[in-house]
Amino acid sequence: MNNQLVHVSVTILYQKNKFLMQLRDNIPNIIAPGCWALFGGHIEPGETPEIAVQREVMEEIGYKLTDFIQFGIYSDEKAVRYVFHAPLLVPINQLVLSEGWDLDLLTAEDIQKGECYSAKAGEVRPLATLPRKIMLDFINSLS
Repeated sequence: MNNQLVHVSVTILYQKNKFLMQLRDNIPNIIAPGCWALFGGHIEPGETPEIAVQREVMEEIGYKLTDFIQFGIYSDEKAVRYVFHAPLLVPINQLVLSEGWDLDLLTAEDIQKGECYSAKAGEVRPLATLPRKIMLDFINSLS
């Protein structure tokens, strides 16, 4: 059996020292259900990581990603994740969430703590492990 690695593009969107994250749907058969994670998804055949991240962000929150920079590549036995970052140039209330349970701007303290309250969930929800590590690496790179 050929276990090919999945290739994924995700983005860190930031605004005024806060970071936009998606609360994933609370569906048992998805990766990190009910956890805060980054926006993005699978790279389709023929797409570059850059094209994929633009498409995914448009599909998930209706936001046109323009000035973005690659932050890094995170690989493990399951996936190769291309991580980009960009400023979020519109108010959060102009975003249209079409995938996920909630979205919010998290502080560096929320990310350090590894959890954040979701108004839609009505409770504090954890950050997914790898997205939290990526976010901590990114926050540390800023100082």
